[in-house]
Formats: sequence, C-alpha cells, structure tokens
Amino acid sequence: MDLMEAMRARHSVRSYTDKPIGGETLDALETQIEECNRESGLHIQLVRNEPMAFDCFLAHYGKFSGVRNYFALVGKKSRALDEACGYYGEKLVLAAQALGLNTCWVGASFKRVPDTFRVDEGEKLALVIAVGYGATQGAPRRSRTAAEVSSADNAPDWFTKGVEAALLAPTAINQQKFFFALRGDKVAARAGFGPFSRVDLGIAKYHFELGSGRDRTVWL
Repeated sequence: MDLMEAMRARHSVRSYTDKPIGGETLDALETQIEECNRESGLHIQLVRNEPMAFDCFLAHYGKFSGVRNYFALVGKKSRALDEACGYYGEKLVLAAQALGLNTCWVGASFKRVPDTFRVDEGEKLALVIAVGYGATQGAPRRSRTAAEVSSADNAPDWFTKGVEAALLAPTAINQQKFFFALRGDKVAARAGFGPFSRVDLGIAKYHFELGSGRDRTVWL
C-alpha cells in the first residue's frame, strides 16, 4: 500500500485488539519517527504496551477501548508547534496505515501517565495519536466540498488534486476549517477558528502535498 492508497483507506479507529506491535512493523515505525524528528526538530515518541492513558472517564466517554500504544507528539513550545505536530503526525499516521495498522488523533480524551514519555525543558505535549491493530477499519465521514475549502481561478490539475487529498484529512470533530487559495504557482493556506485548527492545517497541508505532487515549497 502506497501513501495515496493509505490516505484513501485510512479512517479513525477507536477500538483495538490486543495484538502487539513488533518485528519489522515496529522497526519501520521507529525509523519513521526518527526521520520526522530529525527533519522537524520535534520530540515524537512511541509509547507501547501502556493501557492506563486510555483508562479514564474521557477515554471511555470517547468510546476508546483496547488502546495500548500511542504516539506522543512533543516539541518545543512555539506558535509553530501545533501545525508541525499535525504535519509530521500525519506522516506517521499514513505510514502506520501502510504497515497495516490503524490510528486515531486524540486531543483530550486521555490522561498523562507519569514516566511513559519525556517532555524536556521548554517542551510540551501537544496531543497523542492512538495506534495499533484495529478491531475494525473505521468508517468514512461526511466531507465539505472543494469550493468550501479552496479558491482558484482556472485551477490547474495539481491544485485540484491537492484539495481533493486535503478533504480526506482527519480534523478535530470533523470541522475541516482550513482554506487553500491559489496565488500564481503558490498556495496560501490558513486555518480557521476551532479546537486544534492549527494541527488540522498541518495535517491538511501534508495531504495537499501528497495529492498535488508538490513539496513544501508550494506554500506562500
């Protein structure tokens, strides 16, 4: 499964089996985390075999079950942290999907368990991503239209494909509050107002790049 196939196949999953992540799958995840941290300066960590974070009222209210593994998205405190966590977290999400795993972005429905991951001085935990072998493969959700999230006169094919990919991006409470505007051969991207909207923008920008075939130089 390549990343575009993973993007189309991936849906949020809240219930997981007890099958452990190991072997070549674990090695591939750890390699991907190292690459993301090296490129971004983030301090993302994979927490494994730890059931307590999702054994709390909020997690049960959010209908999570069987979650024992998660990515802790940690980085230096800054205005850019949320978008970076979205962008690189989604890299991990799609890599996990391509490896046969399932995921769910989690902003608040968990509790911090001491000594499970490191948050160094000047850093903060932005959010986590549940990961493992899902009890199901999840289900598609409703989506806004391209016209609601983008603006372009005589949009080229690459821009149209980028927006289509962005509409497949997971967002907090399915709000899809991002907007892409074509400016010549560049794109202006902005986040709307809402919970974790800057994280959502980072996720959507990664999807846009994959769909359009452009790299990060496409952004204004």
